[in-house]
Amino acid sequence: MKLIDTIKNIWKIEELKDRILMTFSLLLVYRFGAQVVLPFIDSTQLAGFASNFEGGGIGSILNAFTGGAFANASVFALGIMPYISASIVVQLMGIAVPYLQKLQKEGESGRRKINQITRWLTIGICLVQAPSYLLSLGSLGVPPEAYLIDNQTLILVVGTIILVTGCVFAMWLGEKITDKGIGNGISLLIMVGIIATLPQAFAQEFVSRFEGVGGPFVIIIEIVIWLLVIMACIMLVMAVRKIPVQYARRTASGGYEKNVFGSRQYIPLKLNASGVMPIIFAQALMFVPQALGQLESDWATSVATAFGDIFGFWYNLVFALLIIVFTYFYTAITVPTNKMADDLKRNGGFIPGIRPGTETSEYLDRIMSQITLPGSIFLALVAIVPAFVSLMGVTQSWALFYGGTSMLIMVGVAIDTMQQINSYLLNRHYDGLIKTGKNRKAVA
Repeated sequence: MKLIDTIKNIWKIEELKDRILMTFSLLLVYRFGAQVVLPFIDSTQLAGFASNFEGGGIGSILNAFTGGAFANASVFALGIMPYISASIVVQLMGIAVPYLQKLQKEGESGRRKINQITRWLTIGICLVQAPSYLLSLGSLGVPPEAYLIDNQTLILVVGTIILVTGCVFAMWLGEKITDKGIGNGISLLIMVGIIATLPQAFAQEFVSRFEGVGGPFVIIIEIVIWLLVIMACIMLVMAVRKIPVQYARRTASGGYEKNVFGSRQYIPLKLNASGVMPIIFAQALMFVPQALGQLESDWATSVATAFGDIFGFWYNLVFALLIIVFTYFYTAITVPTNKMADDLKRNGGFIPGIRPGTETSEYLDRIMSQITLPGSIFLALVAIVPAFVSLMGVTQSWALFYGGTSMLIMVGVAIDTMQQINSYLLNRHYDGLIKTGKNRKAVA
């Protein structure tokens, strides 16, 4: 009943209703584009090509992130991932490149310039990935008779233009959702793409259980485990360490009084401050052993074989260790404890018992190191849950939804979108999607 009342309240807020409708409309356009096949390919000949991405593996991961567009040879086959790659590169370059560091300090104007750099870099990445994708279609299962034209040069030129345009259009959709809709547009596009492949994966698991071993009882157990993993991911995303902060009270004469009557707040340090980025970095490095398999060497072949199974022991062991290492690395470059300490000192704030300035920065850095260890281990465990689930006989395509990047993206984006909707409700004095809405209404 409360859910129905909340939906009614959402519909009463004209701005929020328009933003939600805009978001759904643009997401629908993206999903429609994912079904549009490249114009020089016969869609009826792609059954064998699509089947290569249904049995799990790295191909299934790529296909899931594009919402099935990769296996459809769609105009959105590259998805939004080139933009994500460009964003990561620009973010990492911001540590070492003085020009980007300067832009980061210029506020809104600097942010617009960084976004423009990211867009141009996205096009550059697309110009590399698009021809590679087109040239690999034959080896991935697209038969020669599927091509409607025989000129390979024309296919490469036209296909590259279409794929680059499709990626840029998807990037534009994401930015429009962020500006005119609700939630983070780029993240929503990825989440919708992942969710789009979920029904098919579950249907395959359902059929395999009923036709093989297990039946409905095992299906129920799998769903319960899946819900428990979702709860664990929510805890990982939402968990914070609250550092109490005392703000000095400004007096009538313009000075400060550092006494117990000052405003007390806290700094929320997230248990998983790096999000899904360590998994993405680690996943990228896990492609290296497979690339070594191309070398004509016995040891290279053995390494590629050992790491070729994404549900195998050695793959997941190294994968988990890389995630822990990258969690520390990415947290160190994205959580500016020095800047946090400077901002506190500038605004008349201090941590009780800790001197402002360098001592505060060292204290925050020490706390971040302490909470990053359990956070990184928890993140690594979530990432390798699919390997443990696969031991139960779960189909590989369905096992991928039990953890890893897909699960964390779905949970993180859903929480972020709900929080934005909740803020609209609370600002209009309605009960929100979380319990704090009642407190806000009572105060109002």
